[in-house]
Amino acid sequence: MSRGCPHHCDFCYKDAFFEGGKSFYTQAVDDALAEIDRLPGRHLYFLDDHLLGNRRFAEALFDGMKGMGRLWQAAGTVNSVLRPDLLERAVEAGLRSLFVGFETVNDANLAERRKNQNIGTDYAAAVRRLHDAGVMVNASFVFGLDQDGPDVFDRTVAWAVEQGIETATFHIMTPYPSTGLWKQLESENRIVHRDWDLYDTRHVVYRPAGMTPRQLEDGYWRAYRDFYRWSNIWRGSAAQPGRHERLRHLAYAGGWKKFEPAWDLLIRSQRVVRAMPALERTLAAFGGRE
Repeated sequence: MSRGCPHHCDFCYKDAFFEGGKSFYTQAVDDALAEIDRLPGRHLYFLDDHLLGNRRFAEALFDGMKGMGRLWQAAGTVNSVLRPDLLERAVEAGLRSLFVGFETVNDANLAERRKNQNIGTDYAAAVRRLHDAGVMVNASFVFGLDQDGPDVFDRTVAWAVEQGIETATFHIMTPYPSTGLWKQLESENRIVHRDWDLYDTRHVVYRPAGMTPRQLEDGYWRAYRDFYRWSNIWRGSAAQPGRHERLRHLAYAGGWKKFEPAWDLLIRSQRVVRAMPALERTLAAFGGRE
């Protein structure tokens, strides 16, 4: 539907990947709708970096999708969630879950890494707005930015649980070659090796400013364990406004990580397609609001 993103965060691969070319554009709306109509099944996952990045395109796309009976997930930004009417149009078109790049709970990191679209935004208000519309939140966070200390992991997990965020995706900051982040760390002689297999957001490949590499890698794994502890899943579900939303929270937060070995087996055996009807029924049963 769209390629790239209109923003220019300096740790993102996008500007380096599309260097010398156009870093964000959209399909013609009619072509996008025709492509959606050809796809089998009911559930869609838009892989666009920022489906809501061009408001005019997004509004026309969502208006055209109404009545298709699709249930879908996508990615967007905090400020796009807070824009009046745009989220509502997406929900009417079938939006049930949104991947949102919160990235950091340390405001000082935002300007430093050119995450300008998050500066001055109310993260909690964005989560409430999504939940009020019946949309689940998959929150993205990056650890190891220069203003992060060893306390960032616990603070991030505590905030996400308190907000009732259903699923979270954590990352270790990774300086992809040719990004602004890479150029800075390279000039500061902080890149420790160039084993590209480790540039996967799960390994430390540079010298962090506010903690040791071991603290960063251990904290990353601890954040995953803590966020998906049953005690925190229950706490997160308790933050939801009603029984319907609490059941949905338990189903997704529990199903996402607690059954990860089963998902891995399905994927490796190439049988995940057989699980699609069950996934679609779950989305239909727990998506939206009563």
